[in-house]
Amino acid sequence: MSKLSAGIVVYRKNSTNGFQLLLVHPGGPFWKNKEEGAWSIPKGEYEEGEDPLKAAKREFTEETGNILPEGNFIQLAPVKTTSGKVISAWAIEADFEPCFIQSNYFEMEWPPRSGKKQSFAEVDKAAWFTIDEAALKMNKGQLPFLQQITLLKERF
Repeated sequence: MSKLSAGIVVYRKNSTNGFQLLLVHPGGPFWKNKEEGAWSIPKGEYEEGEDPLKAAKREFTEETGNILPEGNFIQLAPVKTTSGKVISAWAIEADFEPCFIQSNYFEMEWPPRSGKKQSFAEVDKAAWFTIDEAALKMNKGQLPFLQQITLLKERF
């Protein structure tokens, strides 16, 4: 059975920066010095039978500390990553300043084989990117969402 993940593609439009997407950077020591190909839409795993949109909203709040406005969530086509994970996503227009407040934490052994546990933020930062910038920053497995947003951008 494939792992299931659900996320939100938040976009905003303004006269200064044009059309932008909100991406988050994963926390923890493995991602600390990685930029290109490391950023993601806010997302997380959910269980079979759980409402994926509800899970996506929950994960967005857990990873950013922000609550999404009520609105028209546009369902995007799911993406299957090379690892086999299936990511469902929805797009919505929203704006957050600051765009990142706080994230949940996870615990892991660090340094490896040290026997010591350390706590790290699931997400260590968030930022707004143009589509061209997002194409460089996003995890390659999620680029199909960027392609879908680009096609739908004119509707927004």
